[in-house]
Amino acid sequence: MNLDNLPLLVIIVLSVIGNNQSVSIAALALLLIKLLGFEAWFPYIESHGISIGITILTLAVLVPIAQGNITIGDIFNSFKTPIGLTAVVIGIFVAWVASRGIPFMQATPEVVTALITGTILGVCFFKGLAVGPL
Repeated sequence: MNLDNLPLLVIIVLSVIGNNQSVSIAALALLLIKLLGFEAWFPYIESHGISIGITILTLAVLVPIAQGNITIGDIFNSFKTPIGLTAVVIGIFVAWVASRGIPFMQATPEVVTALITGTILGVCFFKGLAVGPL
């Protein structure tokens, strides 16, 4: 067995134990791509994967608006209550923090492995959600 595959196998095992389907599928897909000899795809996935994933996530979030389940009035009303206003402010803050991920990883590449490990552990065992740049 090739030890190069061990990290992905560990991630698969941890994600199955942690009952996290998203991480399991992602790690299995990467392992399959690697085992089938399509490693040339990795740079494309690495450089465009987050953008594609965020686009798909945004598409799913916008479906209720496209279906008419959330109207422009509902959007304006979200600013009229304390809980709605708090949610808007928290959403802005979370988006701002997430936007700092890529520059942080570029400035301090030594933390990337620890950040990825922490994110995987958080997603698998604390019912967390990977957001923004891993």
